[in-house]
Amino acid sequence: MDKTSFMRPALLLALASALGACALTTPPAADELYRQALPAAPLPGQWQAAAIGAVVPGWLDQYQDPQLSALVAEALLNNPDLKVVASRVEQAAAYARVAGSSLLPQVNFIAKDGLAQSGGDGSGISVVGLFASWELDLWGRVRGGREFASQQYASAVSDAEYARQSLVALVTKSYLQAIEAGQQKQLARKMQESSAQLLKYAEERQRIGRGDGLEVAQAQVALQGYLDAVQQLELAETQAVRALEVALGRYPGQSLKLPAQLPQVAGDIPAGLPSELLERRPDVIAAQRRVAAAFARVDEAKAARLPRLSLTGNVNAISSDVFLLKERDNPVWGLGASLLAPIFTGGALQGQVEVRSAEQKQAVAEYAKVGARAFAEVENALSAEISARKRTAILTRSAAENQRALDLAGVRVKVGSGDMRALQQQQLATYAAQSALLRMQSEFLMQRTNAYLALGGGFESPAADAAGKS
Repeated sequence: MDKTSFMRPALLLALASALGACALTTPPAADELYRQALPAAPLPGQWQAAAIGAVVPGWLDQYQDPQLSALVAEALLNNPDLKVVASRVEQAAAYARVAGSSLLPQVNFIAKDGLAQSGGDGSGISVVGLFASWELDLWGRVRGGREFASQQYASAVSDAEYARQSLVALVTKSYLQAIEAGQQKQLARKMQESSAQLLKYAEERQRIGRGDGLEVAQAQVALQGYLDAVQQLELAETQAVRALEVALGRYPGQSLKLPAQLPQVAGDIPAGLPSELLERRPDVIAAQRRVAAAFARVDEAKAARLPRLSLTGNVNAISSDVFLLKERDNPVWGLGASLLAPIFTGGALQGQVEVRSAEQKQAVAEYAKVGARAFAEVENALSAEISARKRTAILTRSAAENQRALDLAGVRVKVGSGDMRALQQQQLATYAAQSALLRMQSEFLMQRTNAYLALGGGFESPAADAAGKS
């Protein structure tokens, strides 16, 4: 058989296999997957805590705080946990490249030099050649493996993006907590100073006969309470600053200097529609990619039960000092095909299909879990932010009225128409109201941060994001 007649059947077989290769199963789209995963929880037309307007990326800019933006950039560069996530993305990308290479012909070079014959002067046979093989992926086994690795990589990328967004939210909330702790400490010190003045006033009243030892003792008790509060709040501030430094990738040495006031934000959060969350939030997208990867794994397992067909080819050059080779014997070439068909595997291949099918069901169930959690986080964060805003307005009024009452109680004591006990009680009430107001102002900002993260809109503005990718 001449060279042309030998190659023609193999080429025709390769062409036929390429045209007739089985297509992979297409996984459901996001909305259909949600309906299958959570059939008892249809999506509403809008959020319960309704907010009008499309989600706009770049929520970090809403705080208008350059120091916060700088700390976020530092955390994204140095945070150890984020570096671990980035390494996982690199691994997934490498696995995807390895899986994709199986679809291409494999070519190897071999060179072999024979040793000298024992007891003689001659040498052995020398061979130099190229050997190629190519599996014709008739049933999609190799393509299924490649698609699995590709979807795993896409899932890792989305998980990494959600980790970035979560880190930015963590840094933001740690920043807010540290500032609030400092404000609470300063408020306690202010009350401590005021209580010390009341103690002196009580001692003066006792000296001139208008008060007694009970007033002095009560004033002393109040002062010690504020001193203890200052110590507790100093520790809280220290711990909050150190937690922020750890998130930044710094040594927790409490060297970070923070502003004295919380940042200010205004307006409602544009939350878009619930159905849009499935296509926007990174952890939901990652779960969807894992479902697609599971579908590909099932295709791979099913195709593994079918025969494998491969084309092989080689070109060799042979030389020898032992015997003469005719010139027409070099180079030596060959082209062929091999068929490998499983006959009996003890149920292993079918068992593998069942394993992959169960993994597919697990991936769908995990998608349902992630999706349900995502929607709950959005609803809870939006409701909590609205509640915190309303409570801030109430507590602002309460703090102002308590301060007014404290001023009036002080006047009454000075003119002799009030007693020290009532003044001390009002001072405590004023401190509690002001402390609660600070707590709620911080809570409002933290719940807004939670809402931004839950909505998945991204912390980078489109312009900054484009600059970072260029």
